[in-house]
Amino acid sequence: MFHVYEFEVFDSEGCKLAFPYDMDGGTQGVDFKDACEMAADWLQTEMEHRAMHNLPFPEPTFGNEPRHGGTNIIIGVNAGKETVPRMTAAAAARELGVTPGRVSQMIKAGLLETFEHEGRTWVTRYSVEGRKAEAPKAGRPKKVLNG
Repeated sequence: MFHVYEFEVFDSEGCKLAFPYDMDGGTQGVDFKDACEMAADWLQTEMEHRAMHNLPFPEPTFGNEPRHGGTNIIIGVNAGKETVPRMTAAAAARELGVTPGRVSQMIKAGLLETFEHEGRTWVTRYSVEGRKAEAPKAGRPKKVLNG
């Protein structure tokens, strides 16, 4: 599904902020181009999140007056359940180096995000990558010696 929304890009504390008119949230960049690219990434992620969780898509408005003295831009992205990077629970287990049973536990505990699409349950690649990045190493922590 193609989604198009208007954002305002404006200066704030040495960077450029990009806020949509029709949703809460936003993003930032180091310059105008970066803020526009980050706005597209933000919109892609937001629309995928809404699709995965069956949340409504806000009705877009256009021709808004800038609220912060910035520049209005139009961002369009193709986003929906079909665009979410995903994998099966078995693939997630292999990727994480754990058993499929452990993946089920992680899903129930909210440590991995899932969604239904075309009659199957999928694990988001985002949540698997996030878990890999923050997962503690196996075993006991090393003792710190004083001296």
